[in-house]
Amino acid sequence: MSAARSPDATAPLVELGRKVKAASRVLATASSTTKDAVLLGAADLLVDRTDAILKANAEDVARAEELGTSAPLVDRLRLTPARIEAMAGGLRQVAALADPVGEVVDGWVRPNGLRLRRVRVPLGVVAVIYESRPNVTSDAAGLCLKAGNAAFLRGSAAAISSNLVIAAALRDALDKEGLPADGVTLVADTTRAGAVAFMRLRGSIDLLVPRGGRSLIEAIVENATVPYVVDGDGNCHVYVDASADLDVAAAIVVNGKTQRPGVCNATEALLVHRDVAHLFLPQVAAALDGVELRGDAEAVALLGQAATEITDDEEWGREYLDLVLKVKVVGSLDQAVAHITRHGSGHTEAIVTRDLASATRFQLEVDAAAVAVNASTRFTDGCEFGFGAEIGISTQKLHARGPMGLRELTTTKYLVDGDGHVR
Repeated sequence: MSAARSPDATAPLVELGRKVKAASRVLATASSTTKDAVLLGAADLLVDRTDAILKANAEDVARAEELGTSAPLVDRLRLTPARIEAMAGGLRQVAALADPVGEVVDGWVRPNGLRLRRVRVPLGVVAVIYESRPNVTSDAAGLCLKAGNAAFLRGSAAAISSNLVIAAALRDALDKEGLPADGVTLVADTTRAGAVAFMRLRGSIDLLVPRGGRSLIEAIVENATVPYVVDGDGNCHVYVDASADLDVAAAIVVNGKTQRPGVCNATEALLVHRDVAHLFLPQVAAALDGVELRGDAEAVALLGQAATEITDDEEWGREYLDLVLKVKVVGSLDQAVAHITRHGSGHTEAIVTRDLASATRFQLEVDAAAVAVNASTRFTDGCEFGFGAEIGISTQKLHARGPMGLRELTTTKYLVDGDGHVR
């Protein structure tokens, strides 16, 4: 901790913070037309610089593979021409969204004639600390800029080469439109001491959004002195009810687990009602080719050698981010909800059922940012919800919950108009 407080560790970062804060004041008054021009210009620059981005990314991927990083995590790190085009497409999509800044949330006139309006305004400096995914650099910056905020970015050492090239494109797009390049600032220091210092930049950072695993969240909770939103674990469950269409259930579980296992909205646990477990578990196990199954004693008895038994109760709360799935047999909806209440992370929970009463109870009783009926957990996503890109998925309740789009990157202020009013 002493290194994080020393002048040598904090002085350059503090200076960066001052520059970003100054840039945020300019961005707060930028017109929608100018902000959109920045986003569209940045999208074009990303595509134009594909070769440079891929070259930098290849350095990051090679480093990760040398360190023995798991295949799903390397996949999160790896960029391809299609993924770069998707990053550019995300910026264009954000540019096409309505600008929330200046939106009148509500307004009224008091009996004395005093007029009040509550309007959306930028937060100021939104800091994002994130792990391996370099696409977060453009996604987060694009959303921050559209909402009139400066983006203060701190990626991981794993993606530093990629992040530097991507951030440079965004800074060049700002400069081209006459806005301060410091409106997108990437911190090059990827040390732990640097991360702690970043979390403590009071006066520079208005909101900190972490994008990463449990260790990052724990570090934020332990060290941060700036306001933050927790983008927490995604220990997402699918509960297959007794009345479920088993073919539909199998498709939902396979999609949730295998479509992209290394992301926070991937399915990590399967709960199956005892009345259908003997039919459904062999069916879904056959469809989950390449997925390691771990379960309770009852599930293992039905799956045979296809599964290993979980003996440590804490494992039920674990987020794998890999082709591993927990399986548990439950006797009722109540037991399913109780298990989720104990082990869920508040991200996304789903039920597969044809019973309306069960669906309604599940949605009312399960406490999570998103609760789905007959749909994959993979849909909890800013784009899938129609927000454009997202800066994160909040698993807390203040000030935002669920996918954080443009509106969640603004706050409000009251505009009060009088005519010589005195109290």
